[in-house]
Amino acid sequence: MSRRIIPIIDKRHLPEVEKQEDGAGEVEVEALYASSKKIYVRAVKGLFSSWRIAFVILTQCIYYGLLWVPWNDRQAVLFDLVSRKFYIFGLVLWPQDVIYLTLLLLISALSLFLFTAVAGRLFCGYACPQTVYTEIFMWIEQKIEGDHVARLRLDSSPWTARKIRLKLTKHFLWLLIAGWTGFTFVGYFTPVSTLISEIKNFSLGGWEAFWLCFYSFATWGNAGFMREQVCKYMCPYARFQSVMFDSDTLIVSYDAARGEPRGSRAKKTDYQAAGLGSCVDCNICVQVCPTGIDIRQGLQYECIGCGACIDACDDVMDKMHYPKGLIRYATERALLTQTKTRESLWQHLFRSRVLIYTALLLVLCGAFAASLFYRATFRADIMRDRGALTREVAGGFIENVYRLNVMNTSEKPLTLSVSVKGMNTLMLPKEQRTLHLAPLSNQQIPVKLRAQAEAASEGSHPIQFTFESVEEGRSVKREEKAIFIMPKL
Repeated sequence: MSRRIIPIIDKRHLPEVEKQEDGAGEVEVEALYASSKKIYVRAVKGLFSSWRIAFVILTQCIYYGLLWVPWNDRQAVLFDLVSRKFYIFGLVLWPQDVIYLTLLLLISALSLFLFTAVAGRLFCGYACPQTVYTEIFMWIEQKIEGDHVARLRLDSSPWTARKIRLKLTKHFLWLLIAGWTGFTFVGYFTPVSTLISEIKNFSLGGWEAFWLCFYSFATWGNAGFMREQVCKYMCPYARFQSVMFDSDTLIVSYDAARGEPRGSRAKKTDYQAAGLGSCVDCNICVQVCPTGIDIRQGLQYECIGCGACIDACDDVMDKMHYPKGLIRYATERALLTQTKTRESLWQHLFRSRVLIYTALLLVLCGAFAASLFYRATFRADIMRDRGALTREVAGGFIENVYRLNVMNTSEKPLTLSVSVKGMNTLMLPKEQRTLHLAPLSNQQIPVKLRAQAEAASEGSHPIQFTFESVEEGRSVKREEKAIFIMPKL
């Protein structure tokens, strides 16, 4: 009798494969991928749990709240893609300000490198949107369906009126939060007053409707269903974080020297005399982990550094009257050398890599702040009119035509005096010696300069336009170079 090995993706397909291969001899089925099991996370309380709750509240107050903060008759934060302006409180960024976006990206990248080198995946564990919304959705799930055991029993039980009611209530609240999250996201790109009006009148634009539905659906799907799968398989940070770790990176660690050999025991047992370690093998650290890993097996890329296992283990250690810290934030070097003093730990944390990242980050932050402080609210570009480089006009004058591209990047009107110097008898028309610029305006103004024909020799001559504010309390001055061409007469 022949023997065949048939690879399948999921063992749930086993009956179907056996039916197809009936009578074909001995069949051995091997699954290529293990089907994932739903994780029923156990609730935990403690220091790090409180920190996670605090960051959930903080991040959502910022995300949902900024949308409704008024500023100069508009919302404080608005990324208006249609008019190509980004409003961030009193700062207005134009397409020409792409350098600020570059600096922000560099600062964000260096911050990621620095925090990861110091303390691993802190962002993932406390401030990542996936973590934050998963915490919110899990809290709703726990309040409606009960603790992890009750949820497990509910999912394994047959469908009843109670089960349908609980599931519908949970998903209704999930969709409510997801929809509000999607609305808020779109509200940062379309003024929220306009967005509300469009929704009321069923006149929502195509792209607005798409992103509202897409972001709402992504929030509902990622936080409600995929959860740890996003962190394990979709997030690129989990894959390349290892290159930023070293033996002095502060990570969630299990102290195997103290905890092993693990084993259950009575509370009054002298575990040291019994040859046991501090770990009672209760598996609560696994039950509270949002990604379902066992931290006792060492550092794993799935670990998001949330510290839930630390809270759970410390609670067990308290009940057993053992010292806390069996699972704690520690470095690999500290675990190997059993270093427990804070002074030694800080010495290892402030190493050359961290100091270099910090220095670069401070330089970039300083450059960013300085560039914003000295940022000009008025810009001017001078271009010659190519259709009429130079010409002779009545009265024996030579005329050159220019186009002034002037921009007022502030939210206040601007009045400027315009003057030109560099040649004798150079004249600027009286009506063009003053410019009135509306707030956040960009104008193109034709300017005609005249000089007497005998004022200079044939060829090009350097000149200079000077723009200066005339209002009290505003110091705006800009000088731009140009050339004046004298033709051959």
